[in-house]
Amino acid sequence: MKITKYLKVLTGTLVLASLFGCIERKKSDNEISLWPEIEPFDSGYLKVSDIHEVYYELSGNPEGIPVFVIHGGPGAGSSPNMRRFFNPDKYLIVLHDQRGCGKSKPKMELRDNNTEALIKDVEQLRLHLGLDKIVLFGGSWGSTLSLAYAEAYPVNIEAMVLRGIFLATSEEFTDYYKLLGKFFPEEYHKIMDLLPDSITELADPVLMKLYQSDENNLKVISRMDSKAEGLHVDDKELDEYYASAENMKKLSNMYGVYYHYVTNSCFLESDQLLNGISKIQGIPTTIINGRQDLICPPKYAYVLHKNLPGSKLIITEKAGHAMSEGPTQAELVKAMKELEVVISKTKNQ
Repeated sequence: MKITKYLKVLTGTLVLASLFGCIERKKSDNEISLWPEIEPFDSGYLKVSDIHEVYYELSGNPEGIPVFVIHGGPGAGSSPNMRRFFNPDKYLIVLHDQRGCGKSKPKMELRDNNTEALIKDVEQLRLHLGLDKIVLFGGSWGSTLSLAYAEAYPVNIEAMVLRGIFLATSEEFTDYYKLLGKFFPEEYHKIMDLLPDSITELADPVLMKLYQSDENNLKVISRMDSKAEGLHVDDKELDEYYASAENMKKLSNMYGVYYHYVTNSCFLESDQLLNGISKIQGIPTTIINGRQDLICPPKYAYVLHKNLPGSKLIITEKAGHAMSEGPTQAELVKAMKELEVVISKTKNQ
């Protein structure tokens, strides 16, 4: 294992946590590899409001199939590793950092920062780049925002590949910390020990105040979230990660945006995405979820699949939440390979 550069496993992650995980697992020799590292051929800033400028970058084939990578968090930002899930000869790979995240400006700005605004930013970027239909590739919070954008602009969507499904239902927000308390009781009770006796269970508003009060509290909260990220995270590597002042600053920035969203229920009504699902019927959709994903349990991937007839559901065994875990990584690469063939055939007919 190695500490990732700029939390690269956070590609698309929501939820509920810190987002989540700072560790990238080494893959075994028999796992499907990512595509080689590539550099962007273009990058820039798009002014999307009086306050915000969104950073974006383009890589791969300028004439290829446009794929928008929707990163996780909320608050995580994109990373170079995200380019490597796509054949660079076939895809135009579009990465962007959501408001307040990554290289977007102003950093960690919460004014005029909500889900409706992020949806409009994706659309502004699509129009700015002069693109027609696009593929959406998002995981965790990235799956949430992808679904929200697709429901707002269904005619713009060629296909979707979604991982670690988070539907932003009240049940998901309520159950998250209860679940982690059962699987990571040591970390859970370390957090509880920091709180007054009157607080008997964890919730995002409580943790937001705790994180804001002291950097050491951030370490305690983030350790539980990081352990929930995947199946191969150990204490020694977490200690090394948290020892870096630069890493702690990035975590603090991310948590600021994260709690802004989760304490507002991600600016979505409970069941809003499911209630609007009829708008995206017929869009080719592949849904991938780790069997042992504690952050985004496979139950919600199954619910989405049942509400999208014709969608393809893949549950990766021996995998948790992180997109860098071998079984999930392999299925994501495979899904994009299959999609490029299908879309290319359709366009050539």
